[in-house]
Amino acid sequence: MNLLATLRVALNALHVNKLRSMLTMLGIIIGVGAVITMIAVGHGAQARVEEQIKSLGSNLMIIIPGSTTASGVRLGSGANQNLTEDDAIAIAREVPEVQVAAPSTRNTGQVVAANANWATQIHGVTPDYFEAREWPLASGRMFEQAEMSGSAKVAVIGQTVATQLFGDMDPLDQSIRIRNVPVTIVGVLDRKGQSMMGQDQDDVIMVPLSTARNRLFGNTQGKLRRVGTIQVKVSEGASMKDAEDKIRELMRQRQRTQQGQDDAFTIRNLTEILQAQEASSRVMTLLLAAVASVSLLVGGIGIMNIMLVSVTERTREIGLRMAVGARGSDILRQFLVEAVTLSMIGGLIGIILGVAGSYLVGHFAGWATRLSPQSIVLAVGFAAAIGIFFGYYPARKASKLLPIQALRYE
Repeated sequence: MNLLATLRVALNALHVNKLRSMLTMLGIIIGVGAVITMIAVGHGAQARVEEQIKSLGSNLMIIIPGSTTASGVRLGSGANQNLTEDDAIAIAREVPEVQVAAPSTRNTGQVVAANANWATQIHGVTPDYFEAREWPLASGRMFEQAEMSGSAKVAVIGQTVATQLFGDMDPLDQSIRIRNVPVTIVGVLDRKGQSMMGQDQDDVIMVPLSTARNRLFGNTQGKLRRVGTIQVKVSEGASMKDAEDKIRELMRQRQRTQQGQDDAFTIRNLTEILQAQEASSRVMTLLLAAVASVSLLVGGIGIMNIMLVSVTERTREIGLRMAVGARGSDILRQFLVEAVTLSMIGGLIGIILGVAGSYLVGHFAGWATRLSPQSIVLAVGFAAAIGIFFGYYPARKASKLLPIQALRYE
């Protein structure tokens, strides 16, 4: 028999025992559906991490002040205000791997626009901050150099602040009051979304660093040129580790840290942290897929059992086929095609189940899911391989039957 005829015989045999065929395929259906759904959940988590990496900016490090002790009380990182704007200038000038080093300071405050008001974070920044964070404008413009040096009362606002204060109105050139200081909006930032900690990154107002220090946050910080953090963007292709080591050494020299003393600052390599999270997410995806694959193996064992029963039940049929000229290879191919057909039909139904499952998980559980064509191909290929692997033994057993003994079987 050619392959087409063998396939037709296999489909007829499966059609005769519809309920048993369906129950046999159940393991494959559940296995394929589970693999596709679990991989979709894993890919959704990876995509979420990639979005967070993109929202933070690539090759980014953040330098924050260290801890300090006051009146016997030990305070955590950020308490020792020992970073200055000059540190950022030195880092950008003396570390070749650094593309930009952006000093910034932050505080919170109530913002008023006409009848609306909103409490938000106020950041004092330089234009380098937007380059380090890879944060473009949605409309308007950045700060100009004259505004930076002159402590101009201008601001760039995030999407959330724009919505809360102005609704559907265009906020450009509108006046707002930050801590009772009138400020003109010159730009609106593009949407960033949530940070890895779930914080709304669009709920911010950016003002020139000099404006924040001299007009909003107090003159003490202005005289000392203190800043809260320094955002460092390393050039593409440069080693993050080398840049971190050189920055650490430079900062220790500037702060006159003695040999053996701890750093009075902390460098956080966000790219490494997020890459570690991405790797963890990838491992979790593989783990979920491996757990789901167990269902496929169970389904394959079910196919082998049913095929063995089928060989036993059809022993006389096998004997008749051999008596009229069928060779052992024909019998082997017939039962193998039946096993693979069972697996493939189960795999196709499993695809539908997996796609539906991915949608339902995303819709009802609120988890990010992302269907992958590769996962569908992988699941179906795995199902076909299981059909061949677990169907080979029953098919070989059938092909080795002797015609006389098979015809005598009752």
